[in-house]
This record gives sequence, C-alpha cells and structure tokens, in this order.
Amino acid sequence: MISKTNSPDRFLISDYEQTKWKVLDLAKRFSTFCFLDNHHYPAKGKGIECLLAAGAEQVVKTDAGSSLAVLEKILQQKKWLFGHCSYELKNEWEKNPATLPDDIGFPSLYFFEPIWQIRLSEDELVVEKGDPQEIFLALQNDLEETAAAENDTAPLQIHSRFSEAEYMETIQRLREHIHRGDCYEINFCQDFYAEHAVIDPFTAYRQLSRLSPNPFSALYRQDDHWLICASPERFLKKSGNHIISQPIKGTVPRNRQDELLDEAAREQLHRSAKDRSENVMVVDLVRNDLSRICREGTVKVDELFGIYSFPQVYQMISTISGELNSDTSFTDIMHALFPMGSMTGAPKKRVMELISRYEKRSRGIFSGALGYFSPEGDFDFNVVIRSILYNASTGYLSFPAGSGITWYSDPKQEWEECLVKAAAIRQVLENKKD
Repeated sequence: MISKTNSPDRFLISDYEQTKWKVLDLAKRFSTFCFLDNHHYPAKGKGIECLLAAGAEQVVKTDAGSSLAVLEKILQQKKWLFGHCSYELKNEWEKNPATLPDDIGFPSLYFFEPIWQIRLSEDELVVEKGDPQEIFLALQNDLEETAAAENDTAPLQIHSRFSEAEYMETIQRLREHIHRGDCYEINFCQDFYAEHAVIDPFTAYRQLSRLSPNPFSALYRQDDHWLICASPERFLKKSGNHIISQPIKGTVPRNRQDELLDEAAREQLHRSAKDRSENVMVVDLVRNDLSRICREGTVKVDELFGIYSFPQVYQMISTISGELNSDTSFTDIMHALFPMGSMTGAPKKRVMELISRYEKRSRGIFSGALGYFSPEGDFDFNVVIRSILYNASTGYLSFPAGSGITWYSDPKQEWEECLVKAAAIRQVLENKKD
C-alpha cells in the first residue's frame, strides 16, 4: 500500500482512501492537530488535497485583545502555522464585545507550528516535517479499531435553543429591522446542542465525511476542544499577491432519488430571485471589503451565481478576487474582511449588533475560519460551518446552523433550510455505526 522511493521523505501509495485514514489515525497520539481534507472536490482555486499537521512545537493562543499583533510576530518567522480565528476575534477592532455564553471554549485565536506535517495526494505521500522513517513505520500498522467506541456511545439527546415558533417570530423581527432600513441582509444562526455527550471525534469525522464529503472539511483538536467540520465554503485564499474569496449564499435540498426532481431543484436555485438577491448582496460586500486592501481596478467577480453540487444540497457560490496592495499585512486583511460577509450580512457593523441581540449563544469558532499559513506568507482558510463543536472535558456538544435573512425571506422556509443544513450532522449523532 505504501512503498519507499529514492527520496527519503516521499512515498508512493496504491490506495488513497485507506492511506488517508491511516494518516488521520496518526493524529490520535497528539493533543493538538489539524487534518484538512478536500475530498477530491473540483473547486475553483483548489488548494492542497489532504494535509495533517500534528503536535505543537510553537503555539500562539490568545483571546481578543492583541491577538493579531502577536500572530504577526510569529508570521515573520516564515514557518508553517495551522489553526483558527473565532468569530469573537472581531471584538479586537469592531468594539462590539460579545456577552453571550460560550459553552465550547475555543480561544479567539490559536495557531501552532506542527511537529509532524504530512501531505497526501492521489498517488504520493510527502513527509514535510518529522522523521520520515518513523512515520513510514507507523503507517504500516493497521488502522485502530473504532467499533467498540461506537457501540459504547449512548444516543445523544439533541435540543434546540429555539422552538420552531420562537425561531419564526425572531425571523419576523429581523424582517422588520430590514423594513426599517437597519440592514439589507442578516445571517441568523440557531444552536442545536447536547449535554453530557460522549463521542469519538475520529468516528464522527469519518461518518460525516461519508455523508458530506465537502471541499473544506477538517478534523481539528486543541486539547479537549474539537471541531468536526464538513464545510463547503472558502473564506480567503492568498497566493503571492493574489487573493480570492468564495462566499456561499443560496441553498436548496437535493432529491437524490429522482433525477428529474433533483435537476428541477438545481434550476430552482439558479432562477431564485431571493437567493440571487442574497448572493449579490454578499458579493458587493466582499468587493467593497477587498477594495480596501487591493490595488485599484483589480477587484473583480470571477464567477457570479455559480451552482455547485453537494451530497445533500445545491449551493450558490460566487468568486471574487483582487491583487493586494504592497506591504498588506494579515492584520490589514482581517480588519477589512473578517468576519466574512456570508456569515454576517450588510451593512456588516449593524448586523453584527443584531446578531449579538437575537442569537442566544456565542458563535465561538463557528463562522470563524480554520486553515494554514505557508512559509511564503500564503494562506487558505475555510468558513467554519456544517460543523460539530465538542468540548470533551464538559461533554457539551453543539452544531449551529443559519441562513441569510432578507425582506423576502419566508420564516418557515428559513427554519427548514437550517434543518437541511444540519441533517447530515444529526444523522451522524443519532446513527452511530459507520
């Protein structure tokens, strides 16, 4: 399955999927790791197919205050860094401090330089950091058996912070804000949760990957904090001086049992005035944000209203790009674009105030960003959505879901959209066997 080459850090593989799970299995010996998986999805601006960064040689861990200034100093060392920025990082410059409870506890910012770094492509495994021989021998071992952990896990009792009636009443209030001109669009999220949960995050990730093999998936651990992520959305990717953002706005459920009805759903999304309105609002927001840090005349919409297929849904995705001004720092970029417009709305400052007012829990890492920096200063970050958040020490687990609210939103349909987005996660948590 894995064979040596003339290069000590490169190995040939004959079975990609089996090797991928073996690579992930290596992470079980570390209390900090980040496993990023594209699932062979043909996304525009595709980055690394599969990457494991494990063990922490150097750590940047801060809560909002001076997080980005600390990170900038580490970035000057020109090393690989992996980690996340939580939604609450915005409090450093937006002056809209969150007062909502945070039951998961990820720090506002956390990045680490890995001890082991393994890159996987279709037919090759490359050890980018660590002892290649040690890793090669470890990969020869059989996959760790997880069936016992699955069978011992008690069924989870899933709750919601909102009843259906309360949720729809809240959506109506948000529509009234839009009618008054407070905002044009707002991304509103509700929280599904379980208490005293005992899960195996590795098993949960494998199951979620089978159901929703999305291009920005990840299994991420920071001590007892876990992120099991099946995100379809990229926040930002920087390559040299070129930067792109790919916001998602517009979702319809698929019908995998009937090809004609499935195609009709795709066409429905393509023609939906409501979804196009929602999408173009966030495109304009991203264009405006990018124009603050990009050379004049370089910001453009590479694709508008693209319809992309995922296992449970069709999504409307647009791509916006630009050429960065010289000497633009990561702090400059984050101040201009974070939090991402697809998870806030427009105008961004006002909708963030409304989010704090109407949502019931701190978003934390949800609607934040997970990814990496390369030594060259390039980076690629997802939008943390379609994810299970889990605190193994307290047993608290949540999986938020949201949708973009406009004046044309139907509260019942928005409720149903949240359920569709949470369906794969719910299936994983309520049906334990792989």
